[in-house]
Order: sequence, then structure tokens, then C-alpha cells
Amino acid sequence: MSDPSTTPGHTAQQKIDTSVPHSARIWNYWLGGKDNYPVDEQAGDAYTAVFPGIVTIARSSRAFLRRNITHLVAEAGIRQFLDIGTGLPTADNTHEVAQRIAPESRIVYVDNDPMVLAHARALLYSTPEGATAYIDSDVLDPDTVLEAAARTLDFDRPIALILSNILGHIPDYDQARSVAARLVDALPSGSYLSINDGSRGIDPEFDRAQDGYNESGAAPYILRTVDQITAFFDGLELVEPGVVPVTQWRPEEGADAPELIGEHGGLARKP
Repeated sequence: MSDPSTTPGHTAQQKIDTSVPHSARIWNYWLGGKDNYPVDEQAGDAYTAVFPGIVTIARSSRAFLRRNITHLVAEAGIRQFLDIGTGLPTADNTHEVAQRIAPESRIVYVDNDPMVLAHARALLYSTPEGATAYIDSDVLDPDTVLEAAARTLDFDRPIALILSNILGHIPDYDQARSVAARLVDALPSGSYLSINDGSRGIDPEFDRAQDGYNESGAAPYILRTVDQITAFFDGLELVEPGVVPVTQWRPEEGADAPELIGEHGGLARKP
């Protein structure tokens, strides 16, 4: 196994603040992980008391990503991934799914949280044939992300860009679209964009719970309509079945009937 490479940035020197809840650690808690603190558990429990379905959304989101990556590697032949806003490592990280199928796959993770950085250094190991790298940067600085990613990825060959539950952290919709477009513009023809985000207007209880969370003073996460999420793919070729609840995106054969949840996602190819 080869060591992951890490590009240090401004968060590398920051201390982990355990006095306030953090979205990545709360998400980890909902996924059943152990990389969180009591303050995160308290915030997560407070949310689930209002909307228990958030645990289903978190786990369904992870399963959607796994199926996306499996399709990209096994069917689309993709061997390079740029995963922005990766969050804390948990089961079936991008490189694990991709390299199980194609050990030569190369993955770059991007996040700007010091706790994620510490875990990435310790856990994100690549196969000898492939590579993993971690960039300490912010999705709001796409040019820096792209420059650093080019040290590991070949931008003359197709790349899958993964934006999983990250665009909702950009409150301004026009800015979120601009960031996504800038990243896609840098990718060559034959590349793919994978997005999943919380969707508004599907489950009123989820809408109310998220609005209450955003009003609590925590860093907001903005739910967007299905049409708004779909618009992130403008100019690209959506893979069937298009932008759908993540439970309904190519569910595994024999799985229970997928439920309708307030988390939509899709995958699209750049012509």
C-alpha cells in the first residue's frame, strides 16, 4: 500500500474545535461512524428528534455514491476521480470502491476541515498501482483545487468530478452554479459530473428540520428544488435515469422498493 500524498493548506495549522458541532462529524455520526464528539452527537440527536429520516438520507446518499462510482469504473471506464468535500473517511470511500474494480485508479480528495485532514493522512491509502492524494482547500477556490489536483490527475484524460452534499453549503445559488461550472469547464471531453444534494419540496418534515437547523446558528446547508439541482448539469448528457431521489438511481437488483426521500442526485457526461 502506498502512502497518500497531502497538499497542506490553511487548515493544516488549525486546531479541531470540539466545543461546537460540525456538519462532517454529525454526518459521520448518522452514518454510524465513531469520528465525532459528544457535541456532534447532541446536535445529531436533536435533529433526528425532529426528523428521524435524516439517517436514511445520509446512508442512502452514501449508497448512491457507491453505485455511481461502480458504474463509472465498471461501465464508463473512468480511472480518475476528483472528490470535493469528501468529509470524514468511512466505509466505501471513493478510492476503495474504484480501486476494488480497477486498482490503477487515481483519486484526489478535497476538503478544508482539519479533522478530515488528519483522518485522510491516516486512512486514505492507495493500492500500489493507483494513487490517492488529499488537497487541503475549499470548493470556493476552484482554481487552487484544479491546480493542485493536476499534480495527481491527468487533465488530458477523462475525470469524474464528485460533488456529494457540498453545493448545499454554498448559500448563494448563482455562486454554487458558477463554482460547479468552473470545475466542469476544466475537465476534458468524456469526463463525468456526479452530484447529490438535499432537495426541497419533497418532504415537508425534512424542509422544516433543515430550516430549523440553519436558523440555529450552525453553518447552513441549503436545500434546493429538484429543478435547481438538475440545472447544475446544464450542457451535459445525463445518464439514465437522470436526476432522481438517490434511492431510485440504479438501485441494486433485489433491493427493497426504493422510497422517495428529499435527496436527489444524478450523473452526467461531458460531451
